[in-house]
Amino acid sequence: MLYDAFGRRFEYLRLSVTDLCNFRCNYCLPNGNDCNAGKNELSLFEIETLLHAFSLLGTSKIRITGGEPTLRKDLCDIIAIAASTSGIKKVAMTSNAFNLPKTLPKYIKSGLSALNISADSLNPYQFRAITGKQKLHSVLDTIDLALDSGLDNVKINTVLMKQYNLDQWEQFLAFTKDKEVTWRFIELMRTGDNSDFHRSQHVSGQVLQNRLIEQGWKKTQKEANAGPADEYSHPDYTGKIGLIMPYSEEFCKSCNRLRVSSTGNLHLCLFASSASSLRDNLCRGDIVGTKEQIEVLLQYKRESHLLHHDNSGMTKNLAMLGG
Repeated sequence: MLYDAFGRRFEYLRLSVTDLCNFRCNYCLPNGNDCNAGKNELSLFEIETLLHAFSLLGTSKIRITGGEPTLRKDLCDIIAIAASTSGIKKVAMTSNAFNLPKTLPKYIKSGLSALNISADSLNPYQFRAITGKQKLHSVLDTIDLALDSGLDNVKINTVLMKQYNLDQWEQFLAFTKDKEVTWRFIELMRTGDNSDFHRSQHVSGQVLQNRLIEQGWKKTQKEANAGPADEYSHPDYTGKIGLIMPYSEEFCKSCNRLRVSSTGNLHLCLFASSASSLRDNLCRGDIVGTKEQIEVLLQYKRESHLLHHDNSGMTKNLAMLGG
């Protein structure tokens, strides 16, 4: 099993397969990708080596992220590799759902078992103002398709912002009344490219938590390889609400995930000040060498990020590692 110097166990890998994204979200990529995005991405051979190394370390959950992962033409092959790797029990993906109404069935057939969908508004005009795309219908169609397809867990991600979607809070909650989804609200995080935007739009996760408790929502127990969200249930609602609060004091204490970029860099934290390349071992197909390198590097993981000190490390935007 994989432990760091603080006794935290890591059994969850977030693998970015591309840093390209076709959305232009105002909190992440308002000006689109830079000219280096999408270059030198990991090959299928390298991904297979990486996942076998992580499986030897006790990893049981893989989340495929981007950028937008569906921009990889070989995504079905990537999912199939993950699903067939010994020890991997869940293969999840985070997507903006741009084209998922057409492509989701083939991803499920390849082995996809869980899906997170980005949806920052239920108002089509506001959705376009935030994302730069008039694609809310694709998001809503994908949610229904995912539920009908029997995926383990359908989650919806929303970054709440003061002037863009905070006033839709009750509308978001109402959506979960009769749908078995988890709607997760992500506290806006400061990155290298959005400091002014963060300052004007940030909504404290504690404020949202207080709202939920006042409305009768109760915190539920996390699964062992669950992500960072605290989830809440309500007897009158079929779905759940999740809160991701990176600025809370306890956030890093339950960290159980590592990140690998689309170019093979191991990031010990989303907001680390540096990353280490695994590429030499990956391109040689050296599973044991990759495993041993990860074990050594993990001992340098810090106890906490430095977001409280306005230090977002080397993270320019969330598309670099899929959040």
